[in-house]
Amino acid sequence: MLAVLLSIVSSLLVGVVLLLAPWTSLWDTNHFLGPYPLLRTWILSAFTRGAVSGLGLVNILLAFAEARQHWIHRIDRI
Repeated sequence: MLAVLLSIVSSLLVGVVLLLAPWTSLWDTNHFLGPYPLLRTWILSAFTRGAVSGLGLVNILLAFAEARQHWIHRIDRI
């Protein structure tokens, strides 16, 4: 039970971070990309930001699907 709860919460948190992080100033001020201007341009593009946000949305949906599946399985045991 605890493992399932931790899995759901971690998937949800990772999803929220991936969904929101590309659109914050933290994403824009990535100092590790300084020496790589071409990579920096690609990372800061709207396409990459959207792709990362899409992965976050998928993670959130998977967390809800896992919670639903656990809930249905728990009701069936009763």
